[in-house]
Amino acid sequence: MSPSVTVLPGGLRVCVESVPQYGRGLAAVALTVAAGGDDDPAGRHGTAHLVEHLMFPRSGREGSADPAGEGYAALVAGAGGVCNAETHRDHTVFHTTVPAELLPDALAWEAGRLLGFAPTEDVLRTETDVIGEEIRGAGDAGRYWESALGALYPGSRDSFGTAAELAGITAGEVEAFFRAHYTAPRMVLSVVGDVDPARVVAVVREVFAGVVPTAEETRAAEAPRTARETRAAEAPRAATEIRTAPLPAGRPGVAVGHPLPDPVADRPAYLAQAVLAQVLGRSRLPALARSARNGHRLTSATVTCGYHGQWLASAAPDLTLAVLGRAPGTEVGAAVDIWRSVLRAVADGPLPEAEHRRAVNSLLVAWHRQADSLSTRAVALGRDALLLPGSAGPDALPAALRRTTPAEVAAAARALLEGPVTVTELAPQKGTVG
Repeated sequence: MSPSVTVLPGGLRVCVESVPQYGRGLAAVALTVAAGGDDDPAGRHGTAHLVEHLMFPRSGREGSADPAGEGYAALVAGAGGVCNAETHRDHTVFHTTVPAELLPDALAWEAGRLLGFAPTEDVLRTETDVIGEEIRGAGDAGRYWESALGALYPGSRDSFGTAAELAGITAGEVEAFFRAHYTAPRMVLSVVGDVDPARVVAVVREVFAGVVPTAEETRAAEAPRTARETRAAEAPRAATEIRTAPLPAGRPGVAVGHPLPDPVADRPAYLAQAVLAQVLGRSRLPALARSARNGHRLTSATVTCGYHGQWLASAAPDLTLAVLGRAPGTEVGAAVDIWRSVLRAVADGPLPEAEHRRAVNSLLVAWHRQADSLSTRAVALGRDALLLPGSAGPDALPAALRRTTPAEVAAAARALLEGPVTVTELAPQKGTVG
């Protein structure tokens, strides 16, 4: 059954997909909000990430959905379910999976934490400390991606935040962010599983009745959204090569960033880039890591399409990022030349049909492995509705991938060669292995 879409009077979009063949008595709920790192106020990088944490309240306030102070996660776990959340550059998504018969309760809890959002200073300090640990423990790839995206699209921010900027944040600042961004017109509620769409919409109408913005709140919410979309629509910097400041790393290397096509305006070109990343990762990069050019060589080479390899998980702008390990004596420019030579080999083609088919099939296998995951389907449905308007939905993706041709993959490689690129030296610090 195709997903049904209902827009409630306050502007909340409700997408419901009945898939009992996947659900097996379960239901997943995803709340996708148009608020992410790009929306963080100046000097408060990480506010969106902090709000994500605070959406798992432990209030125990009388009259709340959780008067005993168990917390949202405890309520879900007590129902035999699971829940989690992610903050991205352009959105935040909360996802919960519960037994289908408890879906009305889960929807009420979801609405309750929106309506009851009121963090205290003590909770703020606890969660900013937790976020500080997450930032310190974040993988290097996030820093490389942030550096490349910021160079190509000034003003774009990563999702984690900056511990120093969050250290002084107040409850008033957090509430102001929440009130401006967590409004009905900026949210999509998607429900997937063994469910009755009409019943789901009826429950949502009831429990989300208070999540309706005033006219003033709607104007405040839409202003930053328009600003972000305007920036995202801009072309990347025109410079052929942008050198960014070196970043610390465990071993010598170089990160090379390329802008991706807009997944809404040019979906075929975007999907060709996803296939290209698979071609490089499955067959070309292993050889690249062993290659030699005039005595220079690479020790490792990886490429990801989209933030942390999550393609079609964000609206434009987004990146393809190659991270190349440099052997002793291999300069940054020589490593980049090797990367370009591999891209040129694909661009000059023709790409062998078998190699192309393996890359497409690997993407299809990954998609089908996720298709049984209700939370993955619910998240994809919400992201499509919020970030990728006009998308035919996750089930249309396999056919679109199969239509990608070797010629389009060659064109994708040429686009990387001819477009702007960022180059970031990865330099070992004292005490690290060189």
